Amino acid sequence: MGHVDHGKTTLLDYIRKTNVVSKESGGITQHIGAYQITSENNKLITFLDTPGHEAFAEMRARGALVTDIIVLVVAADDGLKQQSIEVINHAQSANVPIVVAINKIDKPGANSSKVKTELLQYNVVVEEMGGKVLSAEISALKGTGIPSLLENILLEAELLDLKANKKRTAIATVIEAKVEKGKGIVATVIVQNGLLKQGDLFVVGDSFGKVRFLTNDKGKQIKCAEPGMPVEIVGFSKEVCAGDELIVVKSEADAKKIIEYKQSLSKKEEQTENNDIGLLLSTQGDISYLPVIIKTDVFGSKEAILGSLEKIGNDEVKIKVVHAGVGAINESDVLLAKTAKAIICGFNVRANNQAKVLADSEKVNISYFSIIYDLLDILKERLSGLLQPKVIENILGYAEIKEVFNISKVGKIAGCIVKEGVIKKSAGVRLLRDNVVIYEGTLLQLKRFKDDAKEVNAGQECGVMLQNFQDLAKGDSIECFEKITEKRELK
Repeated sequence: MGHVDHGKTTLLDYIRKTNVVSKESGGITQHIGAYQITSENNKLITFLDTPGHEAFAEMRARGALVTDIIVLVVAADDGLKQQSIEVINHAQSANVPIVVAINKIDKPGANSSKVKTELLQYNVVVEEMGGKVLSAEISALKGTGIPSLLENILLEAELLDLKANKKRTAIATVIEAKVEKGKGIVATVIVQNGLLKQGDLFVVGDSFGKVRFLTNDKGKQIKCAEPGMPVEIVGFSKEVCAGDELIVVKSEADAKKIIEYKQSLSKKEEQTENNDIGLLLSTQGDISYLPVIIKTDVFGSKEAILGSLEKIGNDEVKIKVVHAGVGAINESDVLLAKTAKAIICGFNVRANNQAKVLADSEKVNISYFSIIYDLLDILKERLSGLLQPKVIENILGYAEIKEVFNISKVGKIAGCIVKEGVIKKSAGVRLLRDNVVIYEGTLLQLKRFKDDAKEVNAGQECGVMLQNFQDLAKGDSIECFEKITEKRELK
């Protein structure tokens, strides 16, 4: 991944061409947007040739962990550009490690050191700068440094300790899908676990199907695909989307059960979904974060806003700036907001038409501001909404158990007299024995003589039955209380 014209396609073409020459005879046409190569030490690497970062962001938003490593391609004569920065943001948001490929080192004006310094601004610290991010200086056109790049990819994979279980039922993720005449829906998938075989029944989305044909990245029909392998599948009953999970099942009955379960979950999500989905928070430890994306008209505005945001929050809640940039709000911002469950704040900028349409369909919250204090006040208000409310407890009254009655088929009922205040049926209660709390819960029954009562006042007798508790004794005290919650605000 990387900025346009930084050499992604050339790099992929070179890697694939050299691999084909060394491993295959004759020219082979790449059939799908993902392919597998064999390295010099016989390790397999699967490359996803995703056009731009849109497909990547969509898959991330759907929770599909397809990519293990991102190769960030940066031209040594051009440095970091808008799409380079967006790729870094997507990778960091999805917690995917980056291997940097500094390309075009053979061109006049190439400056690898400058690229490495620019990366520091975005918390990408390569090894030469004292960090842990692996990098390689390459020429995709001439092949210089590409063996080192492949070695770094394998080293990063080794550090990740990537494993898959071939003995379980297969799970795969849809990379892309299309309709082909005579075949119907054809999808490219990456197998992540298990062995995907011809004839397997599967569930994907809210539909099921059967693997009629499996085609590998060389265009050859195969019977079985292993973890990490990209394959084309024919056999879908409905359209599928990039990022959909494909799960192999044993029978059609199992498939229907899974689909019914997914549909029930979907209905629950629709019922509980808040239109202000941007306020969904991520929690790390004891701190709750409000994820935001900031887009401004000029660099100075961005710096001023970011500086102010650092001062908002406390040890419970903080603002997490997922991305900050200068310029109009675009589709990439919306996709990143969807992935990070963030709200977008535009300061003296607006969303372009494509971003507006996408934000509406993905229910991403975009707010516009022209005064910095208004932006800060709104975010402060939303951050306050994440604070745990203050709980105030009021003691309503006390009763003393004078007698315990064991009623057949009912249980134990305490005959009490209210010593102080009031005992309410709707309030909480504690049972105290020798001033030690042995039960906290609610009243199952509160009676005044034979009648149900909502409350009993001081000096009156009553019958009490506790919810799910029978260990009552003469002389025990019942403490009645209520809890009131108060909304807190950031100071």
